[in-house]
Amino acid sequence: MKVSLFITCLADVFYPEVGKDVVEILEDLGCEVDFPKNQTCCGQPAYNSGYLKETKTAAKHMIETFSNIESDYIVAPSGSCVLMVHEFPTLFAEDEVEWKKKAEGLASKTYEFTQFLVEVLGKEDLGAELHKKATVHTSCHMSRIMGIKEPPQKLLKCVKGLEVVPLSHNYDCCGFGGTFSVKMPEISEQMVDEKVEHIMETEADILIGMDCSCLMNIKGRLHRKGYPVEVKHIAQVLNEGRK
Repeated sequence: MKVSLFITCLADVFYPEVGKDVVEILEDLGCEVDFPKNQTCCGQPAYNSGYLKETKTAAKHMIETFSNIESDYIVAPSGSCVLMVHEFPTLFAEDEVEWKKKAEGLASKTYEFTQFLVEVLGKEDLGAELHKKATVHTSCHMSRIMGIKEPPQKLLKCVKGLEVVPLSHNYDCCGFGGTFSVKMPEISEQMVDEKVEHIMETEADILIGMDCSCLMNIKGRLHRKGYPVEVKHIAQVLNEGRK
């Protein structure tokens, strides 16, 4: 099975170790992984801001980049960016049949990392081991819009030694929301402060999440407040103790 890694902007720039863990896990599970070097932003920031012309430009570039690779699946460590790829077909009008068809083809084989592990590969126990207490932040796009809720739970349940404790109001947005945190920083700050309060209530050692954007936002607030909570992407946790 050949898989293309869609790394996403944030993971590429701020969390390259997440990409490495994703690749190691997929290769250990028998996947042949390639990395299309021409990939760029999926266009989500422009899309969220209403700049459809710029979004289509980014979308066309991504469609061409991944269409040139003969892979069975495309996998990304971000439900938010995967959702954007699934929105690509809606960008093209009926008179843009070829682009719409290509966009639909790309969307049909693009999966969020945990979704791919559980629903495509049928894997839950990866042999990971981490003896710590953790709580989990559920990202909005991934859970609410894409409906990916069970895969992360199933995977973490199989991590030896990991105690996962409930996070109060875990489905509440952390306040990042892409351009929302830039356009409405005061509201965003109050939202992430509330999220941080709930995290500290759990007395967990680690906060685990599935989207680097959420993790970057929450980690920044935890650091500013001086709270010693580790923040990890689920791929990092699932790769613990396997090497």
